[in-house]
Amino acid sequence: MTKTSKDGASTRRRFLRTAATGAAATVAAPTIVLAQGPISMRWQSTWPAKDIFHEYALDYAKKVNDMTGGDLKIEVLPAGAVVPAFGLLDAVSKGTLDGGHGVLAYHYGKQNALALWGSGPGYAMDANMLLAWHRYGGGKELLEKLYASIGANVVSFPYGPMPTQPLGWYKKPMTKVEDFQGLKFRTVGISIDVFTGLGAAVNALPGGEIVSAMDRGLLDAAEFNNATSDRVLGFPDVSKICMLQSYHQNAEQFEILFNKTKFDALPEKMRAIIANAVDAAGQDMAWKAIDRYSRDYEELQTKDKVKFYKTPDSILQKQLDVFDQVAEKKSAENPLFKEIVESQLAFAKRATQWEQDTVVSRRMAYTHYFGPNAKKKS
Repeated sequence: MTKTSKDGASTRRRFLRTAATGAAATVAAPTIVLAQGPISMRWQSTWPAKDIFHEYALDYAKKVNDMTGGDLKIEVLPAGAVVPAFGLLDAVSKGTLDGGHGVLAYHYGKQNALALWGSGPGYAMDANMLLAWHRYGGGKELLEKLYASIGANVVSFPYGPMPTQPLGWYKKPMTKVEDFQGLKFRTVGISIDVFTGLGAAVNALPGGEIVSAMDRGLLDAAEFNNATSDRVLGFPDVSKICMLQSYHQNAEQFEILFNKTKFDALPEKMRAIIANAVDAAGQDMAWKAIDRYSRDYEELQTKDKVKFYKTPDSILQKQLDVFDQVAEKKSAENPLFKEIVESQLAFAKRATQWEQDTVVSRRMAYTHYFGPNAKKKS
């Protein structure tokens, strides 16, 4: 064999060895990934299993599980399975739970400014507009500062705009502010201070404990959230009077929490899926709420014989006045509270001016089609 042929054979042997090594690596790499298996996360919601809010938590988890092709598997347990509802933040921060689903107002005792994401009048914004402030008006950065201020090791995603919540369930219609005097009442967040300012004796309880407290006489009245949740939790069994419309929680959202250490350790692609699934779940939740809440609102009246009354304007105005006093006091005590209030006010002034000038009132169209003088439609 000539020198040239020997060199050629040697080159071919080197090429074959290299190709074989590369092929082995290609085969081995997927085997390693598959051996690791999917990432599992154990979550808890702050809601009873039968509440539609827990269903929303399951909906979000399914979206993530589906979008990751099963590479991330989130299991969601109901309130109390691991910790009490009000213990969610601590459990997620410490890593006892990998994540959870709740509302920011439930962390009021940790840092009162957290309740500004939903507990109050929203400065004339609805919940979707408050989410716009969070995403584009500086709220996201302020929320990160808030959690850092209390050493919470969490990543938070507010989502899912809630419709205006009722004033609550009572033994008789509330006709004036004085009716709240001495009333044993349940609420959460800054609403504790607002209803206290109205004269009520407030007790903050998680959703699953309210109806039993009313049944035992520990509460005279209570608010929770919406027609579907209130119905399934049993409010019509302890009260037949519900007051609609209120400023105490006019612009609330849900919150998805992750333990920050575990979230940061996830692959970048998986973190992106999680964030985008928040937006998808938020819109789907809003659509589902319209369908379910309207059905249960109808059945509360027809099947459960509940009487609904609009909250008088005098009570609504008093809520605003008291909220302003509470916000001023807490702003003086808590610089972060003040910073958030100022940020929300600045965004709300611009956004609500646009909304009030641009969006036509649907009341006229509703009356035209469904009012007492509307023509019968085939």
